[in-house]
Amino acid sequence: MTTSTSNRQGGLRPRHSLTEQAAQAAIDQACRRLRLPTIRAVVDDAVAAATKDQLTYQGFLAELLLAEVDDRDRRSTLRRIKSAGFPREKWLADFDFTANPNINPATINELATGDWIRRGDPCA
Repeated sequence: MTTSTSNRQGGLRPRHSLTEQAAQAAIDQACRRLRLPTIRAVVDDAVAAATKDQLTYQGFLAELLLAEVDDRDRRSTLRRIKSAGFPREKWLADFDFTANPNINPATINELATGDWIRRGDPCA
């Protein structure tokens, strides 16, 4: 990634005269327009954390974008579960291994990771 401030396809326009309030309003409006609800929701906390942790601009931007991606992945999973129309939600974490002592929790958790597929191991 370059640090050039070249004007690529519109690029950045310096707006040094924005007050903090105007900057917050601009961020809010841009997040609405770009459909970035998570960034819009966490930006104030992220700014405070970035200041406290002395993050670089790239580090700060990475944290915001990763938060957006993580939340989109979470919402996508929930949407797929809902659209599947399961009669009730069940999670492996909620399984009662004590109900059947013949089931080895370590084996089930290993199978759940899917690592055995990448290694080419048999499932049992």
